[in-house]
Amino acid sequence: MLQDIDVIAWDFDGVLNRDTVNDRFIQVQLFEKDLGISWNTFAQEMFTEDFNEVLTGRLDLRDLLSRWAEKTGYTGDLDHFLHSWFEKEAHPDFDMLVLMRKLSGTHVRQVLATNNEGRRTRYIEEEMGYKDRVETVFASGRMGVAKPGAEFFMYVTEALKVPAGRMLLIDDREENILSALDMGWQALHFTTNTREQIIKMLGEF
Repeated sequence: MLQDIDVIAWDFDGVLNRDTVNDRFIQVQLFEKDLGISWNTFAQEMFTEDFNEVLTGRLDLRDLLSRWAEKTGYTGDLDHFLHSWFEKEAHPDFDMLVLMRKLSGTHVRQVLATNNEGRRTRYIEEEMGYKDRVETVFASGRMGVAKPGAEFFMYVTEALKVPAGRMLLIDDREENILSALDMGWQALHFTTNTREQIIKMLGEF
């Protein structure tokens, strides 16, 4: 398969980062246990239409968090809160790290293609070390566009100067897979059922 692609564009959450245990988000379990804050209440305030503005860089996540804190009376340090939140979401898939390391010895270029805002993107790059594992990170918060929008895939293709047909997206969301295919990319849908197959297929070279 590798002979047919020039670039693998890895999704982060749900692919390189394992964010569920028994189909329940890890962050929910730790959020409530460690911070003593109801995830449902937090999510209702944070994950509104305004969060889409955060994901595309039009609104700072900390400003949205500050609004939540003021509304709910939270008095803790917001920078510490953000860092703790990012830590609780950091669960790298070590099998995928091994695969990425193997692929680094081939002709295939590797990039991240993720819907993440700027602050968490920096955490992923610097504290989780992914800036040293990929050529570049394409994040919606920096690009101003998000998956599954066609503009996201056009941006990546043009930035890398690679024909769309030589790009491979690996993503856990079906809508992103379908959009990539519509844009002429190759794509693999990463799920619990396809995970081992994809690792084996890409690791055979």
